[in-house]
Amino acid sequence: DEATDPGIPEENWECIQRFCDQVNADTDSPSLAPRLLAHKIQSPQEMEALHALTVLETCVNNCGERFHREIAKFRFLNELIKVLSPKYYGTWSSAKVKSRVTEVIFSWTVWFPQEVKIRDAYQMLKKQGIVKEDPKLPEDKILPPPPPRPRNSIFDTDEEKSKLLARLLKSNHSEDLQAANRLIKSMIKEEQEKSAQVSRRVNTISEVSENVKHMDELLENYKRQELSRSDQETLQTLFQRCEKLRPLLFRLASETVDDDEALAEILQANDKLIQALRQYRQAIAS
Repeated sequence: DEATDPGIPEENWECIQRFCDQVNADTDSPSLAPRLLAHKIQSPQEMEALHALTVLETCVNNCGERFHREIAKFRFLNELIKVLSPKYYGTWSSAKVKSRVTEVIFSWTVWFPQEVKIRDAYQMLKKQGIVKEDPKLPEDKILPPPPPRPRNSIFDTDEEKSKLLARLLKSNHSEDLQAANRLIKSMIKEEQEKSAQVSRRVNTISEVSENVKHMDELLENYKRQELSRSDQETLQTLFQRCEKLRPLLFRLASETVDDDEALAEILQANDKLIQALRQYRQAIAS
């Protein structure tokens, strides 16, 4: 009640934080809190509904996976839809409240793409003409915490950025929230680039290993003159592909100078590749 008090024009951040703390502290709160918030969001008093939406968004950012699971259920989403639908409260809900509700649901489709029910609910609103076009998310909208991260994530290893982010997220100033949003986006982008680099390395090393193994088998048959015309062509194709993999390994090595373990894997794969290419040339020459 304090956090959504319609009598105060500004957000009561102390009460909002206490509400979030209660959600995190109590076992039943993640399922109870959305019901309480839905009731307040449907309030005929505009300020009470807007405050409740702020509390909801703050909980999304601070209350973790159990709370996320509850808001992604049709039971809760339907309560938000009632605020927009002319069959329920849409006829008397203020334009500002309806705009915020639309913005909230749309933002969840962006940030929780794995939640099919959220996407379905939003698409239904568009199909029925209740939502005409996707809203433009404001810059001071804080992104929710990213999904579980791998070990050595930039969110854990870059201590300076993590401290700055924590400080910005605690601020109530709009410019700090905008800065936090930009920082989260840049850190997630950096994390994605790092993940893509790891994926390229793993896939390339795996391809080297499979090609070398296949080449070894065919070369053994070739030496015994037990290779068909088709297998000879396959062997030549493998040789050509392995030649193209060498510069790719060099490039991966140059990207991985700060990771000794990964660099060792690349160099080991390169040694196997060189040996296989040498054996091919020797076998063909003989």
